[in-house]
Amino acid sequence: MQNIPAASDGKHLGFAWGPGDILAYETLYKASGVWSGCSFIHEVRKDEDIYSPILRKLFNESHHIFVGLQTIREDLPSKNKKPQFVSISKNYRSVIRACMEELHLCFVLSQVSILLAIELIWNLCEVLFIDAAPAGSLLLHLLDWVRLHKADVDEKAREVLQSESPAEHHDFWDVVVSYVLQGRLEEARQMLMKQAPLQPAARNMYKLMDTLLSKMPFYNPGGTQTLTEFDVKWRHWHEEVDRCLQDNSFASNQHLELICKILVGDEDTLLDHKELLSTWYHFLVTRLLFCHPTVKPTELHYYAQSCMTMFLDSRSVPEPLDSILLAAFEFDIHQVIKDCSIALNNWWFVAHLTDLLDHCKLLQSHNLHFGSNLREFLLLEYASGLFTHHSLWQLAVDYFDHCPEFGRVYLELQIERVPLDTERKALKVLRICEQRQMSEQVRSICKIMAMRALRNNRLGSALSWSIRAKDAAFATLISERFLQDYCAKGTFSDLDLIDNLGPAMLLSDRLTFLGKYREFHKLYGEKRFREAAKLLLSLMTAKIAPRSFWMTLLTDALPLLEQKEVNIQSTLPLIQVCLSFQEEDIELTKVELLRLALARNLAMAIVKEGTVET
Repeated sequence: MQNIPAASDGKHLGFAWGPGDILAYETLYKASGVWSGCSFIHEVRKDEDIYSPILRKLFNESHHIFVGLQTIREDLPSKNKKPQFVSISKNYRSVIRACMEELHLCFVLSQVSILLAIELIWNLCEVLFIDAAPAGSLLLHLLDWVRLHKADVDEKAREVLQSESPAEHHDFWDVVVSYVLQGRLEEARQMLMKQAPLQPAARNMYKLMDTLLSKMPFYNPGGTQTLTEFDVKWRHWHEEVDRCLQDNSFASNQHLELICKILVGDEDTLLDHKELLSTWYHFLVTRLLFCHPTVKPTELHYYAQSCMTMFLDSRSVPEPLDSILLAAFEFDIHQVIKDCSIALNNWWFVAHLTDLLDHCKLLQSHNLHFGSNLREFLLLEYASGLFTHHSLWQLAVDYFDHCPEFGRVYLELQIERVPLDTERKALKVLRICEQRQMSEQVRSICKIMAMRALRNNRLGSALSWSIRAKDAAFATLISERFLQDYCAKGTFSDLDLIDNLGPAMLLSDRLTFLGKYREFHKLYGEKRFREAAKLLLSLMTAKIAPRSFWMTLLTDALPLLEQKEVNIQSTLPLIQVCLSFQEEDIELTKVELLRLALARNLAMAIVKEGTVET
């Protein structure tokens, strides 16, 4: 909410979007209709997350991962690149989780829930698309996915085990059933061992349940057992569990009978425990575990759709997260990206996930109608958002660099909007432009900084920036200011810069004169009068000095005319310059002194050159 004083006066307001904010302004139009008199308006800002200090860590850390991903060689075989892509995906997820934990400590729960959803989706995409687990291994990955994102059972188990009598705790059986639902049968067995001694009469039932839990087969991808052999073994175990249920082996113990029904995959029993499953996708993975452990990736969409239909209320509308996960189970990558772009409040997730999927060659067939592919479009949007931030704009440069089609164009447009608050920041921007041969932007930045320095009367800095911009006209203007200051004060400022101009002095005639005139002063100060006189003479005859400065040059020549090393050739040009002042409105006293000194010098030169040495 922003307070706009003009709004309270009933004035008509207009607005325009800027790079990151909105500009509200008063217009000439008259407001129509009934006016409430409220002076507050809602300000809509995009990419608000970049202003969160904790989420900035997410942007910084993920930037390093992104840059590393771009260095993976394209010519490597897919078999060799797949482990690298999986590792990079896990790195992204670890950064998400670290930020999530930090936000949790700061009680920023709204952003925690968003990051939870982001990690959930990313993890599933990693399993289905990046790792592309085959039948057998697929279920193991899905179990890990559910366990990671349904961690409340561990907190509840900790609370039960830390109580005085865990077996009598009111949440004991909820923990056991939750472990079974997640396929964590070893933990379930350990919990049941705490209950068995309390019921000696049911010892055989607990022993039988322990046997069933211990015998349940799990596929081992690294083992020698084939998927077919595993399937046969699992079916034998399933039939054994079913026989126990049919024989009413656990009829006298409702808790063990419940576990037995879960082991055979009884759908009604599973749906009766929605509060422990909490989500339809947990229900899906549990159902696959106890009914279809060798499910193929191509079959997932059928089970996912049916589980979501069974689990959710028929009258309720699926949440955006449900639709995204369902699209992932249907292997519709583009729908996942589209739905995430709509549902999430920034471009970070879709930009980085799409980039990774593109490197996995999973998005090659999808191009947009307006020229750029999906990966580049999302990266450009994300990087453009970063450019509105006072420090994150530097990260955006690398994202633009890795957008081959439109990245440079976007960078050229965005870099001009970076406020050059300090000279240090200007140098950063300049270095970026110079590294990318962005000559137009280099000149623009240098001109801006040169003009700012000139307004602050920092002539040295202004000259340095104008030289860097290779702006001859501006360098001439600043050189004139240096000469004016010299005439007024009798000394030069910023001597280090002028003394070290080097080849840069050739940028303009006036700058050349400034550098050479300073060189004349150095020679004169070192009492190298002959060289000083020669240089001063060349400055006069080359006519690169401004006419307003000629009198100063002639005045500088006066002491040199009294030196012994004189000749006619060095005097005549000075006389010609002096004669040119006849019609000028200048100080007559100085002109008379100059003429007198030149006449004496000429006479001495004639006498010296006409004398025959004996």
